[in-house]
Amino acid sequence: MLIRLINESDNKPLAIILREVLIEMNIPKNGSAYEDPEIDNMYNSYNSTKSRYFVVEENDKILGGAGINPLRDAEPDICELQKMYFHKSLRGRGIGDKMIELCLDFAIKSNFKKCYIETMPNMINAQKLYLKKGFKYIDGPLGNTGHTACPVWMIKTLV
Repeated sequence: MLIRLINESDNKPLAIILREVLIEMNIPKNGSAYEDPEIDNMYNSYNSTKSRYFVVEENDKILGGAGINPLRDAEPDICELQKMYFHKSLRGRGIGDKMIELCLDFAIKSNFKKCYIETMPNMINAQKLYLKKGFKYIDGPLGNTGHTACPVWMIKTLV
């Protein structure tokens, strides 16, 4: 298994796997990451000094990923952990933990003070992982993610 930075050639296979996982998890297509315009061009969406996206590859196949971006329409020191989804063959193998660590390390090095995440109520295992990594529930959304279908909001203080 290989965890690495996204390449431009990853755009199409990554979009396919992300959408497959969203459908598998019964995530609504409207108001979620499913309809985000950047999902088809993840390389360019994370191609800035304050953004990173990591992919997980096994047997030369992209099976998921996770990224950090500044939180849109929020304080400049708040980032968002984004599009952290994995094919079912990766789940339960500690990949989520490793990916969060990579993303949070990058966020700290990029001088973000807080990391925000939105998720769905049925994503219980993801929420358990976020809590284990120090995220706390908050009462409402931050920024402007466009994810109106995501009613679970969490934040972690980084420094």
